Amino acid sequence: MAATFRRRLHRGAASTAVAALVLAALTASQAPGATGAAVAKRRPAPPPADVPIDGGSAYYTDLPPLKSPVPPHGSPHTGKGPAAGRGPAEAGLPATVLAAYKKAATAIDASDPGCKLPWQLLAGIGKVESGQARGGAVDAEGTTLRPILGPQLNGHGFARITDTDAGRYDGDLTHDRAVGPMQFIPSTWSNGGPDGTGWGADGNGDGKKDPHNVFDAALAAGGYLCAGDRDLTAQDDLDRAILGYNHSDEYLRTVLSWYAFYRNGTHEVPDGKGVLPVHRDTGRSGDGHGGRSGDDHGGRSGDKRHPGHGPGGKPDKSPRPGGSGKPGKGQHHPGKPGRPDGTRPTPGDTQPPAPKPTPTPSPEPEHPTTLVRVGDQDLTATAGTEFATPPQVRAQDDRGKAVAGVPVRFTLPPATDARFPQGATAVTVKTDKDGLATAPTLRAGDRTGDFRIRVSTVRHTAPAVEVGATVKARPAPKADKLARTSDKELTATAGKAFAEDAVEIKATYRGELAAGVAVTATMVTNDPQRPVENDKGPYFKDPEAGGRDGGKPVRTLTGLTTDANGLLKLPKIYTDAYPGTFLLRLTTADGAVLTVKLKVAAPAGS
Repeated sequence: MAATFRRRLHRGAASTAVAALVLAALTASQAPGATGAAVAKRRPAPPPADVPIDGGSAYYTDLPPLKSPVPPHGSPHTGKGPAAGRGPAEAGLPATVLAAYKKAATAIDASDPGCKLPWQLLAGIGKVESGQARGGAVDAEGTTLRPILGPQLNGHGFARITDTDAGRYDGDLTHDRAVGPMQFIPSTWSNGGPDGTGWGADGNGDGKKDPHNVFDAALAAGGYLCAGDRDLTAQDDLDRAILGYNHSDEYLRTVLSWYAFYRNGTHEVPDGKGVLPVHRDTGRSGDGHGGRSGDDHGGRSGDKRHPGHGPGGKPDKSPRPGGSGKPGKGQHHPGKPGRPDGTRPTPGDTQPPAPKPTPTPSPEPEHPTTLVRVGDQDLTATAGTEFATPPQVRAQDDRGKAVAGVPVRFTLPPATDARFPQGATAVTVKTDKDGLATAPTLRAGDRTGDFRIRVSTVRHTAPAVEVGATVKARPAPKADKLARTSDKELTATAGKAFAEDAVEIKATYRGELAAGVAVTATMVTNDPQRPVENDKGPYFKDPEAGGRDGGKPVRTLTGLTTDANGLLKLPKIYTDAYPGTFLLRLTTADGAVLTVKLKVAAPAGS
């Protein structure tokens, strides 16, 4: 997979200390079977040859807060800067992003239980790749409010990948860029999967695969991490899966650090309120204009800047969470030992200040565990009409209590041409105070038969339910009266034809125009008791039989139908050599009958 991930390696004096601290933090909370010492000694094998690697793009290298109240000397977390004292805040995950990770893990567990994908691993990658979609800057359906784009993969410090999506996902018509909260290369999303169809997935059930949607991206990332029959409780498989994102030891250690951190506990925060990474990547953009200056571009000599400095080693004056934007109190002092409050120790001062108590995260709001179909019968409508009852479900928790405010998506299958308003095939509504989600009016199309409407939660992992629906055929249109639209006498000379459109009729039912009525036209004998098809006199031509003049003579036509105004113009009528008065009989299945006289005069001088 070419899920492209950013590489911002802050090298220099603090690098060794950072790695050591990460490994120490992992010792107590690493994935099953892993220890800090094991990670320190292991040089992970590269991913399988058939798994594409990333485009060499940059990623965030912020590390989770250390549990020790006093970081060791030289730690990049020394001081009161943003990296220090952010434990409770860093454990807060934006509601929609958190729901996307959990929903993806649940879906993967159902389809590939042997993988044992923990949602915290998706959260660790999402943190490193996009800062949890920029702190949860997504709409109610999980789509980022602004595109998250990586730098142009033009071969200058990155892989060279010329445009593969015509700018569809990244807005770039010359080269690809990594896109979305999980940073996929467009070609990987569209056609880089094991079956050639791409790793893209539809995680929120809207019928689309959008890398800018966190539900879709999280499910796609989960599918990639589990590819190749991986068991993510096995350390080698876990390492290989992460390295498939970005084949870098530092990337592996950073993701594992966040994975371990999130396994120790998280809580939900409102969308848009998540903690943004301190080391902001200037290459990320929302307008397609990526690019950066002074970074390590996955192949350059390395960025000697310390955290808290901008491109080229100059101080970064952009505001940061928990900081004033100026060096000093509240900022990061890399490589300088000191107390957690940022002051330098005095000789003999060896007692650390007492740690501040960690606030208890607020309890998560109630989530639905079940969607329940409301109504005992399947929905029924006649083709072209509205369903009398809209699809409806109830969201409830494990105690049977209604849950309000839950986004619920109703999705129509491709097998039907029924549609919601404005021709929509999927709609999202929120449950009301009684936990009820009611879809807007559903209108049946022309296609008859049964279909199933899929109903699922957008942010939560409650199992989807289905609502059955049936579209019945329209009843055959009826007509109880046929009449000519003109009282003009119909005449022709033997061997000639009647005027074009000589016979036009109107069908009505109970005085109203009757559209779509099937009419049969027959040239009949003059026998009033038992008229039968005549074998001489006026006739039609069979257009399906071919011939220079449009086909052989026929004296009965079926399949004629009145138009939307209840009108029908008969095809051209021809005559043979027989003069006289002949009858044209028009009938409907409902018994309406109209007899029209056709007069054929002998040729002059005969």
